[in-house]
Amino acid sequence: MEKLISCCGLNCATCDARIATIADDYEMRVKTAEAWKAQFNAPDITPEMINCTGCREPGVKFGHVTQCEIRICANSKGFQTCGECEILETCTLVGNVHKFAPEALQNLKSLN
Repeated sequence: MEKLISCCGLNCATCDARIATIADDYEMRVKTAEAWKAQFNAPDITPEMINCTGCREPGVKFGHVTQCEIRICANSKGFQTCGECEILETCTLVGNVHKFAPEALQNLKSLN
């Protein structure tokens, strides 16, 4: 399985927004928007907003990506991912992601 590990360790290759973008699949955008509205309590998400190639890949980004504090922090330190940071396992910023997606931490550890 392809892996495109984001700054925080999530695998962008398995993200529905990226899959819908790469495939230019409007129906998948609709389903993803509906799911994310419920999951993130974000009623304003529309199918047209579901466009992203991944936070570390060239191309279009989902609105949150450009404002992501984790991505901003990693980039400010010159890191590709948080896996390069010495405080990876104690960082509260990226730790919030790892609480809900422990596989993201494992993805980062596997990069080293």
